[in-house]
Amino acid sequence: MSTKKAKMIVEKDFKVSEVDKRIYGSFVEHLGRAVYGGIYEPDHPTANEQGFRQDVIELVKELDVPLVRYPGGNFVSGYNWEDGVGPKKDRPRRLELAWRTIETNEIGTNEFMDWAKLVNADVNMAVNLGTRGADAARNLVEYCNHPSGTYYSDLRRSHGYQDPHNIKTWCLGNEMDGPWQMGQKTAVEYGRIANEAGKVMKLVDPTIELVACGSSSRTMPTFADWEATVLDLSYDQVDFISLHQYYGNRDNDVANYLARTLEMEDFIQSVISIADYIKAKKRSKKTINLSFDEWNVWYHSNEADQKIEPWSIAPPQLEDIYNFEDALLVGSMLITLLKHADRVKIACMAQLVNVIAPIMTENGGPAWKQTIFYPYMHASKYGRGTVLNPIVSSPKYDSKDFTDVPVLDTTAVYNEEQEELTIFAVNRDLEGCLQLDCDIRNFADYKIVEHIVLENDDLKQVNTATKQAVVPHTNGNASLDSGLITASLPKLSWNVIRLKKS
Repeated sequence: MSTKKAKMIVEKDFKVSEVDKRIYGSFVEHLGRAVYGGIYEPDHPTANEQGFRQDVIELVKELDVPLVRYPGGNFVSGYNWEDGVGPKKDRPRRLELAWRTIETNEIGTNEFMDWAKLVNADVNMAVNLGTRGADAARNLVEYCNHPSGTYYSDLRRSHGYQDPHNIKTWCLGNEMDGPWQMGQKTAVEYGRIANEAGKVMKLVDPTIELVACGSSSRTMPTFADWEATVLDLSYDQVDFISLHQYYGNRDNDVANYLARTLEMEDFIQSVISIADYIKAKKRSKKTINLSFDEWNVWYHSNEADQKIEPWSIAPPQLEDIYNFEDALLVGSMLITLLKHADRVKIACMAQLVNVIAPIMTENGGPAWKQTIFYPYMHASKYGRGTVLNPIVSSPKYDSKDFTDVPVLDTTAVYNEEQEELTIFAVNRDLEGCLQLDCDIRNFADYKIVEHIVLENDDLKQVNTATKQAVVPHTNGNASLDSGLITASLPKLSWNVIRLKKS
């Protein structure tokens, strides 16, 4: 069998956009063991004085997560934010209806802001537009962002937080088109409440940015009409429209599974088109950008989640154990987000710890890196700068649901300040390595720093608390001669080729 070959040209002037660091965001919801047993476990050997697991903090810092969406998710549509502030002894236990558990409210707004500081992240705060509305939303903005001298700002100060939190990014509810959502709304109902809540929130703090809910997924029957109606009704108040998408390899068809990012790309382009249609309709000068604030692989835990005992506290829920093929798809999803960095300014891998997450923990025990941790970490660390638009020539294949799937999925990020160039590449070929020739003559005096490879002979291989079976190595064979990179990308592999000016 002959080796397949791909070519690409990378030029400094072929720019897509500067990367907004928020594209590497994540998500912590009051769901399962994300908070209790995930970021917070007071009895854990590594817990700090506030009860936060320091082993988890170190792993989150390794990912360099710039933004964390909180507190949900479906959870937020029934959440009274006042339950989670003030003395812990006075906080009520509530029936949590989204996931049918008991919420103790030990962790709330202020504690989470403390945790976010420990991991050097900003917070993307969601407000409840399901069972509540504009009044509770504007009060929360006042509590979090107003300096002092008013009821809610002084209430925050009485809780021990003299300085405002200054949260700049806010989600106007969550998945409000979903029949599973508390307070589900029609597009007109939601568009109106998003506009009115956004209006009073921005009257409290005009510096904040607002994310309106798009469709819960591209497969929703109301998709497209929902986005158009919501934006038509709230365009002047909102700054982003959200996208949510999860994938799974339920039929065990790897070639088709790894092609799913073509669907993701079409989803992004469709939402851009809708947003720009409303911009044209309104003769507006403002461009609505995209917040892909839930994305990941999610399907492994579906069966186990049917057996959860209702009304327990922090039971294991949505605890997908990711395998090697999942890491490949996550790598391609990151590449897809970067390709659209001109319009995708926020993205949140859902979620961060235990719940469909790159980090897993045992209660009282260790924390470890799932397979998907690695592409996420590589993109976050090395994908800062300007996304370039490489000219790519790749062999293609057809799968069950897709035609002309490029074997090479790739993008390049140029960090001019650091004088670094990074090429991210996935070889989707099931059979053999892919020979890559990459012309970077525009980058004179650059040298290869390393060629990181994530590969494994067993597509179903997973990482556990006791064994890291899927880990990257730096034995990739990329070489550079006279402005031409040549590299052999192993079959079914995630690759990071890093260059720096010498």
